[in-house]
Amino acid sequence: MFLRFHPEGAKIILGATTLTAIIIFASDAFLSDFFWLQKSIQVLALIFLILILQFFRNPRRYTQINENHIIAPVDGKVVVIEEVYEEEYFKDQRLQVSIFMSPINVHVTRYAMGGKIAFSKYHPGKYLVAWHPKASTENERTTVVIENETFGKVLYRQIAGALARRIVNYAKEGQQVVQGTDAGFIKFGSRVDLFLPIGSKVNVQLNQTVKGGITIISEKK
Repeated sequence: MFLRFHPEGAKIILGATTLTAIIIFASDAFLSDFFWLQKSIQVLALIFLILILQFFRNPRRYTQINENHIIAPVDGKVVVIEEVYEEEYFKDQRLQVSIFMSPINVHVTRYAMGGKIAFSKYHPGKYLVAWHPKASTENERTTVVIENETFGKVLYRQIAGALARRIVNYAKEGQQVVQGTDAGFIKFGSRVDLFLPIGSKVNVQLNQTVKGGITIISEKK
């Protein structure tokens, strides 16, 4: 199967490939008398390249579009399901579902539901580990609110982790978006929080592994 990569990784992949090639050829030229050192450096360079490639992979997902479903926006593990006070936009109680992405997960963010972008804002911030309780309000993050007739307004927040240094967000206010399509990317470790209306039926459990664009997080009958 053809391996796809996210466009946000193009420059990093090119740089990593170039650096790996330089290291391999340089070690061939200058370390030929030190076989094990030469091969060790070359293997480490290849492992580095493989890690970069797997991080920016963008597998094709065939989302079954359903206006009664909120789907997982990212791959990862469910680490929070609880009622919280959402203080930035709603300023009331919401049901928070958080998904943590390790560095080996796919880091593409997908729209959890279709509708109109009612709000989109970037916040610079800290780089606490993504599972830290204060990461949702203190880390670098973006806040996006989508509105449709079925669920009303649903907020999702891309949160940078300890390794992340750039969040990419494609959502623009007033834009109509399609469920499951590309909403952005978070580079090198992160979390996404969903804030659902109180009383929403949740179809996932704590520590469950979910797949972006596929797993149903919440549904309305």
